[in-house]
Amino acid sequence: MPRILFYTLIFFLFAIGTGLIWLRHIQTEIPLLPGKQVTVWLVEARVTFSANGNPVEVSLDIPYSVPGYRTFNEQTASPGYGFSVLDINGNRRAVWSVRSAMGPQTLYYKLLVSEAVDSNNENLAPPDPVVEIFWEESQGIAARQVLALAHSQSDSRLSMCRELIKQINAKEKSQNIALLLSQTPPVLLLEKLLHYAGIPTRIVNGLYLEENRHNLELEPMLEIYTTERWIMLDPDTGQHGRPDNFFLWDHGGTSILDVSGGRYSNVSFGISAQTISAKQLALTTTPPEHFVFFDMHKLPVEEQNMLKVMLLLPLGALAVVFMSVIIGIRTSGTFMPILIALSFLQTSLVPGLISFVAIVAFGLLLRSYLSHFNLLLVARISTIVVLVLMIIVISSLFGYQIGVNTRMSVTFFPVIIIAWTIERMSILWEDAGPREVLLQGGGSLFVAICAFMLMSWPLAAHLSFNFPEINLIILALLMGMGSYTGYKLTELRRFRALRLKLGL
Repeated sequence: MPRILFYTLIFFLFAIGTGLIWLRHIQTEIPLLPGKQVTVWLVEARVTFSANGNPVEVSLDIPYSVPGYRTFNEQTASPGYGFSVLDINGNRRAVWSVRSAMGPQTLYYKLLVSEAVDSNNENLAPPDPVVEIFWEESQGIAARQVLALAHSQSDSRLSMCRELIKQINAKEKSQNIALLLSQTPPVLLLEKLLHYAGIPTRIVNGLYLEENRHNLELEPMLEIYTTERWIMLDPDTGQHGRPDNFFLWDHGGTSILDVSGGRYSNVSFGISAQTISAKQLALTTTPPEHFVFFDMHKLPVEEQNMLKVMLLLPLGALAVVFMSVIIGIRTSGTFMPILIALSFLQTSLVPGLISFVAIVAFGLLLRSYLSHFNLLLVARISTIVVLVLMIIVISSLFGYQIGVNTRMSVTFFPVIIIAWTIERMSILWEDAGPREVLLQGGGSLFVAICAFMLMSWPLAAHLSFNFPEINLIILALLMGMGSYTGYKLTELRRFRALRLKLGL
């Protein structure tokens, strides 16, 4: 029973850790892999008009709750104008104002757009009551005949709308369609006919997100309300559904641009693509809702850097336990390789390894000389710390003078680690001889290098800081390896003679 409970605990730790990592990934949209890049679109609206010297107010309809997309980082360039964003009857409008302006004026509104992972911003709002349509007598007769024909050739609101689009866009138009088009543009005629048929319809406007496009105008699309949702249709082809890369700018019902105090107003659009970090995008646009208390990105930068190093320690412990329990490599001290790996993180591997071996070798010579004075342990360790510090400083100054960067950081960790390593190696030399020193010292360095490779792996560093729940998985692995009582890999050599005798 105790073993069953033990393995059940390991399983739950692993499952909970994996589940929390996936839940954080879904909620915050932080990528599981480091270095992932995403494309965002810079959309710029350019408003031009001619002011007549009076007070000016400019109101531009701007996006809100765009299906399939997320907007952020709104900016405006309007020297001398006051700017604000207002919510008017559910529509967001950018409003510029100035006491007096004269002559040509140009205002800019910019925002970044990225694709949204979810579709919670789909517009499911029920429609307003259908507008009552009034026709002239001849147009009314033509409209009823057009609708009757479309109704007879369809079985639903969607198919009826497609039939109307076919009639309006046909090369050889009927007399009824030609009469109606003589008074009304095609898109407005579609909306009017569908309203006349009692089908909730509206005209929406948007842009196709394509690289390096300028002087664009909003392209109209048609939306009809059916089966409790809005369906978008292309008024030229009749295809339903939102086209790829189509960014919905407004939902219709209001004017795109209103200018008071000016004339000859116009709005045009420009689009360009940018590539940014997926992690930075997630932190900017998706504040965590369920992980606010455990969001380390809100901490000061100094504390974040400290935690980044501390959260690597479980990975170093995992490497040490695996190499010790499963492989069977002997080290000087249980977790001395982790401390050595930490010093390598500060100095980088090759320069740190060379400096570490050289300083430890020279320190062993000094330590053997100090043994003749019969110093107490505390005084001896303190003396070694001072000597190691002097060696590091002298080597750094000497390297600087000859133009070589030793890359040995004079910090607390390397000095203490090296001093304690020298003391342990010296005691081991006295007790077990130089062979054991080389065996355990070499094993410690090898395990330290393995721990350093794991701790400096970009994926491991990314997961340990952005998904700290991975420590539950590491804990489960450590407990699982801790219960292993079988042969270590290095112990299998003991059976080499038996395998040769049996011909295996």
